[in-house]
Amino acid sequence: MTGQHTPRSLIVSYYGAYGRGSADRPAGPVPIAALIRLMGAVGVDPPSVRSAVSRLKRRGLLVADRTAAGAAGYSLSADARQLLHDGDRRIYGGPEADTTEGDWLLAVFSVPEQERHKRHLLRSRLSRLGFGAAAPGVWIAPDRLYDETRHTLQRLGLSPYVDLFRGAHAGFTPTSEAVRRWWDLDELAALHRAFLTDHEPVLHRWSERGPSPEDAESAYHDHLLALDSWRLLPYADPGLPAALLPEDWPGVRAAEVFARLDELLRDTGARYARAALTGTA
Repeated sequence: MTGQHTPRSLIVSYYGAYGRGSADRPAGPVPIAALIRLMGAVGVDPPSVRSAVSRLKRRGLLVADRTAAGAAGYSLSADARQLLHDGDRRIYGGPEADTTEGDWLLAVFSVPEQERHKRHLLRSRLSRLGFGAAAPGVWIAPDRLYDETRHTLQRLGLSPYVDLFRGAHAGFTPTSEAVRRWWDLDELAALHRAFLTDHEPVLHRWSERGPSPEDAESAYHDHLLALDSWRLLPYADPGLPAALLPEDWPGVRAAEVFARLDELLRDTGARYARAALTGTA
């Protein structure tokens, strides 16, 4: 997962980190020429950028727009802004401080046979949100994912098929054992270790000297690749309470490495992003 940077994913990561502005002052459209420069810095060729933008338009995440100077560009849709906003807590929040077993969110769904394609979409989307399968048609996640789950199901038109419940696990299997049925913890640990293998050496390299203004493009490159690798992990791993995880859980270290890279490189990388937007990069 961490080593596969698709053009579409990199574009979403760029908008999430640099291309959306603030809640009260959204960024304007990104010219396609600038987007090609920005993606070229991480190894994506122009035809792949254009193809990825077309797919993101079809998914309703990007909308065609024009800059103040009249250049063709692309802005985030309202749905995309909500998606990125929901993701901020996961991507930048780090491991949950709560070490107890906590409360749970259940998604129980039933889809008519004539609409079985929506059954597959539901399973796929719940899995991507970090839910584990507790039983056929019953999926479980930490309760803190409630708002994001609600937004996602409503956005995709899937809410009529789902009931959401909140509560505690009351037995009979100890919760620490049950979570191993609901999630493949060994696979999740391997994903975190792969992230560490790819990006911990990058952190060591930057930590030795720190970025300077002359490092803007390389800081942008390393920051965007780290973000693009990391942002998928808090969805595969929903952030289970520490009491339910092995003592040597690598997700803690992986979150620390990403947070430190983000702290070190974001501002310097933003220099390059701004220069690419104005054509001075």
